[in-house]
Amino acid sequence: MNTNNIEQFIQFLNESLTNKSFVRLAFMNKRIKTNDLNTVSVKLILIKEGIRLSFVYRYPTKDITKNYTIEEAGTIIENLFLTDFFQAELYTLDTDFFLSINKNNIVSIKQKASIQKEIPQLSHDHEKGRMITGFNNIYLRELGITAADWKVKTSMQDKYRQINKYIEIIDGVLKTVKLQNAFNVVDMGSGKGYLTFALYDYLYHVLKKTPHVIGVEIRKELVEECMRIARLSSFTNLEFKTGTIKDADIPATDMLIALHACDTATDDAIYRGIKANAKIIICAPCCHKQLRKQLNPEDDLQFISQFGILKERQAELLTDGIRALLMEAYGYKTRVFEFISTEHTPKNVLIAGVKHKTAELPDPVILERINKIKKIHGIGFHYLEKLLEENCVNII
Repeated sequence: MNTNNIEQFIQFLNESLTNKSFVRLAFMNKRIKTNDLNTVSVKLILIKEGIRLSFVYRYPTKDITKNYTIEEAGTIIENLFLTDFFQAELYTLDTDFFLSINKNNIVSIKQKASIQKEIPQLSHDHEKGRMITGFNNIYLRELGITAADWKVKTSMQDKYRQINKYIEIIDGVLKTVKLQNAFNVVDMGSGKGYLTFALYDYLYHVLKKTPHVIGVEIRKELVEECMRIARLSSFTNLEFKTGTIKDADIPATDMLIALHACDTATDDAIYRGIKANAKIIICAPCCHKQLRKQLNPEDDLQFISQFGILKERQAELLTDGIRALLMEAYGYKTRVFEFISTEHTPKNVLIAGVKHKTAELPDPVILERINKIKKIHGIGFHYLEKLLEENCVNII
């Protein structure tokens, strides 16, 4: 048999792996019809040892998976042609290649333009169920989450886990609300952009939406760096702008996010979301100084709040509890649940509200409950409450 075309086919495979256009490889039309091995399929995976080509050998009653390095795979593939199969199909982002061997052992290769537009998400022993994968993800590499081989760095495993947990939460929230295919998302205090990029990636590539996502950050150098990464990643509808949570110029907002905004900056973000009549508001509060300064219960609760650490925790509970109730009063179905802390803060509470009803005025029953809570704990005012009252927010 002339093996030149087989070598050429393997060369096409190696080129697709080098330029990261490889999609999948399949072997069929077995040489010996009585053999149990029916087909072999090949895909890229990422395991603890690094990137491998995963071969799935399909038999009538079972599948056997074997993983090989790219260097090892060439010999394996050549042997599959010589001993097991007459045909193979190689799919890439650029070209699809079809190799066939006839009964006279003449090897031919045909090519046609590829219809594949995206590389499948990389399989990973530790990434099962992960919505954001590391392979071929430019922004994760640029942000230092993954190394040059797309493997998540050991030192960034916690950050990577946080990113995926965040997207899982977003996925759950979005299932409860109807959004148009195109909508506006504003991420207040986007920082280095880890979660902003991941959100855009998820909305655009997983949900197939066409969102316009804006990250607002006060530090100009971070804005410029995030814009560079967005361009490099071809995230055309993602932009970052310099500004504060309180005063940034933002468009009509369907989804407003503020993660780890310090103290009353979280209230500024929630206020802007309610004022914009955003369908979704998601906040992960950080620092709770405003109520702590006022906390002065007149009943036996004072014997608990005399201990500094307990007073701090009580202030956190009250601050976020009243925030959630105020969102409820203004027409949002609100949940408070655990998030994952970061290197910036040990706080791990996330407040998520979805607009579910309209009214001319905030719910007076809920406002009365808030007043009773404030009275019990000796609280004069909550900053978010004051913002909403002073600006007479229309909640329709």
